[in-house]
Amino acid sequence: MGKPHPIELRTRVVAFVDEGHGHREAARHFRVSPKFVNDLIKLRCETGSLLPRPQGNGGGHGKLAGVTGWIDARVTAKGEITLDELVAELAETHGIDVHRGTVWRVLRGLGLTHKKRPAGA
Repeated sequence: MGKPHPIELRTRVVAFVDEGHGHREAARHFRVSPKFVNDLIKLRCETGSLLPRPQGNGGGHGKLAGVTGWIDARVTAKGEITLDELVAELAETHGIDVHRGTVWRVLRGLGLTHKKRPAGA
C-alpha cells in the first residue's frame, strides 16, 4: 500500500473546492485523481477531519485469532496431526469452517510447521 497524501495537500485541495471549483478541476490543478478529491470531500463530511483513515486490516483479526492457543495445544498434544484433521476438529469443536491453507498460515505463524514422516517409516 502506498503512503497517504500529506495533510498540507489535503487541506489545499479542500480549500480549492470550497472556493467553488469543481472536483475534476481540483484534481487537474493538484495533479491527483478525481477519486481522491471525491473521497477527501466525503471524508471531511463523515468525520470532520482530513486525516487519512488507517490502512490495512490491522492484522490478527482472522477467523482463527481466538483459537490459536487451542491449535497450539492440539498440535503439541497429538503431534503428527494433519491439516485436514485440524480443519475437521475446528469445525466440530468450535464451529469454524476454514480452508486448510488458513490453518497452515496459523501454524506457520506459531512456528509449528514441519514435514510429516510417511506412514510406516
